[in-house]
Amino acid sequence: MDQQTYRAYVRILNEELVPAMGCTEPISVAYAAAIARKALGCPPRRVDAAVSANIIKNVKSVVVPHTGGLRGIEAAVAAGLAAGDPDRELEVLSAVDEGQLGAIADCLAHTPISVRPSDTGYLFDIQISAEGEGHTAFVQIAGGHTNVVRVERDGAAVLSRDYAGDAPDSTDRDVLTVEGIVEFADTVALSDVRDALERQIRLNTDIAQEGLTGRWGAAIGRVLLDAYGGGAATRAKAMAAAGSDARMSGCEKPVVINSGSGNQGMAASLPVIVYAQELGADRELLCRALVVSNLVTIHLKTGIGCLSAYCGATSAGCGAGAGVAYLYGGKADAVAHTVVNAVAINSGMICDGAKPSCAAKIASAVEAGLLGMQMWRQGKEFYGGDGIVIKGVENTIRNVGRLARRGMAETDREIIDMMISPPPC
Repeated sequence: MDQQTYRAYVRILNEELVPAMGCTEPISVAYAAAIARKALGCPPRRVDAAVSANIIKNVKSVVVPHTGGLRGIEAAVAAGLAAGDPDRELEVLSAVDEGQLGAIADCLAHTPISVRPSDTGYLFDIQISAEGEGHTAFVQIAGGHTNVVRVERDGAAVLSRDYAGDAPDSTDRDVLTVEGIVEFADTVALSDVRDALERQIRLNTDIAQEGLTGRWGAAIGRVLLDAYGGGAATRAKAMAAAGSDARMSGCEKPVVINSGSGNQGMAASLPVIVYAQELGADRELLCRALVVSNLVTIHLKTGIGCLSAYCGATSAGCGAGAGVAYLYGGKADAVAHTVVNAVAINSGMICDGAKPSCAAKIASAVEAGLLGMQMWRQGKEFYGGDGIVIKGVENTIRNVGRLARRGMAETDREIIDMMISPPPC
């Protein structure tokens, strides 16, 4: 691998595998609100939040951490205004203490917070306007969870970045290929990526254990173990699902995300960690397998986009299956077959927002990834012409992106309409 490509792969991993506490969409709303409060310089008298439809979809039903169980955009805005630390970005609420819960509740009760759809057409758009004590502030985050493109105070720009609906300024993900990912995993100096991977192992394992032992969500992880026993495949699904159950229900433990999503970060990593333990893999092999699983997930998600009607856990399940195939000694051909098999099995799963049922979807996505991996181990595969599968793994991955971005655009609009429209009388 040439050094320019190598450095790009290292940057991609370190850009993507960052910690976040709470579901990333409400946390991004809280982050924007915290920046607005700082720019305003005083408690706001009123706040307006203009957000894209996919933000509404992903914030509506999930608990905002450190709020005493509150849900929704208004709660996320109030938490960011009253207690958020904008310097912590996706951990903006991580330092909230019990004494600040009252301030959040007071802000929610006494500060008018209006919510409306944004008019930019961006899939990911958060605009917070605040006023108080004769001053105004405005913050816009677009394209990604921490991509702040505009900050104003009293109408004057404090920060302004060009943005036209393209991906945020980061390393070009188009450099990723399945063959390149496996070559990179084989040769990377682990010192270049170890910090991110070790943090992922530690934090994601910790919240998964909390999900298994605590009373979170629908307890999908516990259901899986009780119903199907403690085999490696069941444990792989249970750990990923348990972490999601805790996170969707407001658990205040951080996770390491992938492609902007904690659920995808857990689905890509925890099954690989479980199988590494099952197979007696050493730490180096585990880290290299996590390189495969994370980068395959990012590669798939790049074509799908940040937010869509296509459940992102599907790409993470493919990544997990690819990482486990690598643990079994598989190289580029094995990873390619695993990804194609998994895509063929589970590419119809929709995203209808962040909520407890995400845990069950993660279990389903991991199952597809593991089944795709087992098909490879037994010499079975799906072939070009089988549905959306066409010859060549990169071509199939492009088809997935086309399906998610173009084919499911109307599906996304219908899902959002169902979620925000009042039920029939």
